[in-house]
Amino acid sequence: MTDEFDSVSEDELHAYVDGHLSQPERGRIEAWLERHPARAEEVREWQAQAQTLKQHFASYARSDEGDRALISARRPTAGSASSASLLRRIAAGLLIFAAGALAGAYAPRFIAPDAPSQSERLNESLPRQAQSAFLIYASEVRHPIEVGADQQAHLATWLGKRLDYALTIPDLSPLGFSLVGGRLLPVNGKAGAMLMYEDGTGQRLTVLLGRNPDNRETSFRIASEGGIETFYWIDGEIGYAVTGEVPHELLQKVASECYRQFEGSSPS
Repeated sequence: MTDEFDSVSEDELHAYVDGHLSQPERGRIEAWLERHPARAEEVREWQAQAQTLKQHFASYARSDEGDRALISARRPTAGSASSASLLRRIAAGLLIFAAGALAGAYAPRFIAPDAPSQSERLNESLPRQAQSAFLIYASEVRHPIEVGADQQAHLATWLGKRLDYALTIPDLSPLGFSLVGGRLLPVNGKAGAMLMYEDGTGQRLTVLLGRNPDNRETSFRIASEGGIETFYWIDGEIGYAVTGEVPHELLQKVASECYRQFEGSSPS
């Protein structure tokens, strides 16, 4: 008995996906696919791919009145099956080549006309993450940090190890701020560190550090959001951000002091 799989050829399945079959033939193929779920799933994937290509390159479609004459509604006879299959494969190869060339030339413009680089996105996200961390933890009364200032040496070693960075914790006492402590938190999807300081009135500020090998060096920049200011910069593979609700001039001095003291630190 002939294997039921042989009753539908690969070419017929492709013709079904491309819409080149008559209604009776489509019905026969669909009935066969119901009995072969694995092949049916493969055909659905082909249809999805074809639809995606059609949508992406619809503006380049061209047609002539004589195009339909090139497509025969009849199934190929035994004698012509080989040559017809060869022609279809050549045509398919040319179509794929053309689609690939167009995708390479035009897809970046379709998908992201002015998309920033990964490095730019990471650098721009640093102040937002620093401000979010400040809003979450600076107002926390009982658990603003994980390791307190009384364990400063352990804090520096622990966070430095997680960042793969010889961390020096800045001394901001000349500016009126003492260390509260610090915690581990994610920055750009990697291990980052937050240090927290406060002055004699209980006013707090935070220093965020994040590592990413795609970072590029930048000079001091400032970002403001809802009364919260962040001075941030990138030095090699480490990004730094100082955030607080203190006067602009004071926060700038804190950032400058942090920058000076962090120069003694270096990535491992």
